[in-house]
Amino acid sequence: MKIGTKEFDFRTSCYLMGILNVTPDSFSDGGKWNSIDAALFHTEQMIHEGAAIIDIGGESARPGHQPVSEEEEIERVLPYIEAIKQRFDIPISIDTYKAKTAKEAFLAGADLLNDIWGLKGSKEIAEIAAKFQRPCCLMHNRNREQQPYVRLMDEVLSDLRESLQIAYDAGIKKENLLLDPGIGFGKTTEENLIVLNHLERLLELDYPILLGTSRKSVIGNTLDLPTDQRVEGTIATTVMGVLKGCRIFRVHDVKENYRAMKMAEAIINHQEKDNAFS
Repeated sequence: MKIGTKEFDFRTSCYLMGILNVTPDSFSDGGKWNSIDAALFHTEQMIHEGAAIIDIGGESARPGHQPVSEEEEIERVLPYIEAIKQRFDIPISIDTYKAKTAKEAFLAGADLLNDIWGLKGSKEIAEIAAKFQRPCCLMHNRNREQQPYVRLMDEVLSDLRESLQIAYDAGIKKENLLLDPGIGFGKTTEENLIVLNHLERLLELDYPILLGTSRKSVIGNTLDLPTDQRVEGTIATTVMGVLKGCRIFRVHDVKENYRAMKMAEAIINHQEKDNAFS
C-alpha cells in the first residue's frame, strides 16, 4: 500500500503510527503538544524512534469527551499538518470522522483518513476519501445502547463489512483500505480482551489490520494502573498483535513499542524461513 510517498509492505513488515494529539482534553496527553514547536519536537522524536506514520487528532475520543465543531477541529489540526509536511518526509494520518475536516486536512497534505466510525459518522466522508484517492482506516465502533452484542466477534466482522461496503459504494479502492478492531470503543473491558485474544479473526476480511491499544482503559483496568503507567501493558498487546497478524500499531510510546514490535516481527519471519526449509 502506498501512503503519501511511502510504500508499506504489510506482507512481511510491521509499522508504527505515532500519536500526536493537538487537543486540550485527550485522555492521555491532552494539551501537551498544543504548540507548533512542541509538536514538531515530539514529531521529530517519534520519527527518530521508529514511527512510520504520524496520526494527528483534533478531537478527543475519550469517554465523556465534548465533541467539537468541524470549524474548531479544522483550526486545531491544519497548522500542525502544514508544519509537519514542511519539515518532515513522513505520511500524516488525520484522525477524524467529520467530512469537512477530512477534506481540509487532505488539501493541507494529510495522506490517510483514520475514521473511528468506519465511514458511518458522515455521509460525505467516504466520497471525499474516494475523490482525493486517500487510503482509509475503517475502525469498528458501535452505539452500545442501541446495539448490545450477542456474538461479539461475528458482529465485529459484520459491522466492519458494512463499513467496507460503504467504502466500495463510494469508489474507494480495495488496496486503499485498512481495518481496526476498535479496542476501547463501544466495548467493555471484558469484550476488549476477547477481541484482543481473537484478532486473527479479522484476517478473514483480507485487509491489513491496524491495532490501537496505547494506554487505553482495557490496560488500566486489567493492571489497575493509571494512564502514565501503561507502557508495558501496551507493549504486551503490540507483541500479541504482531503474532496474530496486525501490521500497524498506533501508539504514544514509540521507542518501546518499536523495539518489541521488531523483535516479534523477526521471530515470525524467522519461523516462516524455517518452514520454507522444512
